Amino acid sequence: MAFRKSSDSRPQILEVSPEAAIPGGEFRIRGKNFAASEWPHVRFGEMAAPLVIGSDSFLIVKVPEGAEASEVSVGQDHQTSASRPCGIGVQIAEGLHPVSNPVIDREGNIYTTFSGSPGQKTSASIYKVERNSPATPFVTDLMNATGLALDRDDALYASSRHDGVVYRVSADGSFAVFVEGMGVATGMAFDKENNLYVGDRSGTVFKVSPQRQIYVFATLESSIAAYHLAFGPDGFLYVTGPTTSSFDSIHRISPAGHVEVFYRGLGRPQGLAFDASGNLYVAASLGGRRGVIRFTPDAKPEVFLSGPGIVGLAFSPSKSLVLATNNSLYRVDIGIQGLRIP
Repeated sequence: MAFRKSSDSRPQILEVSPEAAIPGGEFRIRGKNFAASEWPHVRFGEMAAPLVIGSDSFLIVKVPEGAEASEVSVGQDHQTSASRPCGIGVQIAEGLHPVSNPVIDREGNIYTTFSGSPGQKTSASIYKVERNSPATPFVTDLMNATGLALDRDDALYASSRHDGVVYRVSADGSFAVFVEGMGVATGMAFDKENNLYVGDRSGTVFKVSPQRQIYVFATLESSIAAYHLAFGPDGFLYVTGPTTSSFDSIHRISPAGHVEVFYRGLGRPQGLAFDASGNLYVAASLGGRRGVIRFTPDAKPEVFLSGPGIVGLAFSPSKSLVLATNNSLYRVDIGIQGLRIP
């Protein structure tokens, strides 16, 4: 590729988007004087990154494995731009198999799953990640742990798509049946009254009272993977579930059980979470760009974070975002407060 020469002395970064990425994701960098007489180079801190597209004013750069520095610079002709901030996800656990959101308690402990293939017995079902510590097995012998949820007392619940049971997990990692008959039980969420909602991916959202009374709350189109559930500040239950369509929807369900479409047009939407300002974050693809899509309360979307294989997310008390991919957890320091319900 031939680049025009520039008399300007230094590359300048004017804009970096999206706000964050994990390794394998991409940043789009706009500016000027990126290419005077040679192919520009991009670095995250001291780590070089591969270019996907390069021109004098626009670059697309892939975040390499191992990148941790949350700043990017562009150089050419022995000159380098001033660094610009960008959110880079740092891997905090690997060797996992999440299929939905991780959950984070009030002390900042993270819980995630090794779900396994159907009927697979794994050495550990749920892992716990304490602050500045590696992931350690927390629950064993729970087949195909799928969805996780915390109630108002920070008690942990886990669904099993293997037997349609929701289990209540004790502080020592032991577990007992909370409710049965949940079909292909997947995502879960609690409302302000401590009612538990469970997604049966074959087409039902169940409501379970604190006294374990079971109601059919709503019905939806079946999902090829799982339902993912989160309550918004409006009291509505928001639900995603990938189908055979490539133009999937986020549904929201009123307290009375009325189902409506919040947004249509995502590729394979999965885990979701709200921030304290009422913005919704969904693991999905938008216009072919995969990562985390942020929606304003009036359903306007933008790519917030770029990255492959993201299945779930959760906000931590320290205002970071924890992401679950098919086999790992990442933490991104973004300074955003999550919504806590209940």
